[in-house]
Amino acid sequence: MNAPLTAKDFATDQEVRWCPGCGDYAILKCVQKTLADVQADPDQTVFVSGIGCSSRFPYYMNAYGFHTIHGRAPTFATGLKLANPELDVWVVTGDGDGMSIGGNHLLHVLRRNVNLQILLFNNEIYGLTKGQYSPTSRVGTRSPSSPGGSIDAPLSAGAFALGAGARFIARGVDTDAKNLSPVLKAARDFKGASFVEIFQNCIVYNKDVFDDFVNKKQAKETQLHVEHGKPLLFANGAKGLKLNPLTLGMEVVEVGENGASESEVFVHDETSPAIAQMLLTLPKEGYPMPLGVIYRNPAPAFDESFWAAHGNKGKRTGKVADALRRGSVWRKESA
Repeated sequence: MNAPLTAKDFATDQEVRWCPGCGDYAILKCVQKTLADVQADPDQTVFVSGIGCSSRFPYYMNAYGFHTIHGRAPTFATGLKLANPELDVWVVTGDGDGMSIGGNHLLHVLRRNVNLQILLFNNEIYGLTKGQYSPTSRVGTRSPSSPGGSIDAPLSAGAFALGAGARFIARGVDTDAKNLSPVLKAARDFKGASFVEIFQNCIVYNKDVFDDFVNKKQAKETQLHVEHGKPLLFANGAKGLKLNPLTLGMEVVEVGENGASESEVFVHDETSPAIAQMLLTLPKEGYPMPLGVIYRNPAPAFDESFWAAHGNKGKRTGKVADALRRGSVWRKESA
């Protein structure tokens, strides 16, 4: 009997080359440990990436890997999953790679519900190309492409995923392995497209941009770890989110003797797209950051539906040349 796999079994002999202090190091370690925890088979595991700092990921995972082209990782991953449904396929992308040039491809892989895990590293900046503002950058972000401060309204990755029809949406923080690992396991267990946004610190070009909610000294006040069937409480239960009947949105309330009762606090239902929409679009000011599995509502996976309609299950039944010449083929009439 073989010894259980460890995190080291999922590491390669390649030198990990990100900037010192980059959040990608922590995510890499968390993914390796998570795969060891679930005893994933490296021979059946594939990592597919596009272009960007996060896209170095396949080099550092002892599994199959494809470093593809800018924004197109979802298309390569879809082809892999359709060709071999037994593979455990992970897509690694960034806010620039996935939300800008790759936005169209990401939209379609989500709406099709292809059985993949999609990890979007969001650092709100273009890191590899030296610090231009990205689709998720905040208004006022100063960068080589916006020296006066960005005036673009930032894109919410989670709201984009929900609008695209994703059936699994979650959030995590790069350095919080305790809470990120269960999210990764849940994403892997989900039958369909799992979208996980990971807030990642770019130490060089956008340092501490998420400090308003990841700072450990104030995390209890600024983070809301959601759990299905549990009230939306934070700050050690002293605060919660309550539905405002006038705005039909969520508001922060004090919970306790001088405030709202716990029964008034909204209970998380991860199958509700309406609740997911409210959580994913909470204002940044005065509200906690929702983390964990925000939306999980299964539907038939695209690859399973595809093969259900093809009785041969991918087995070759003829020659490629014959297939190319079969059907609507123009032939010149004889004189």
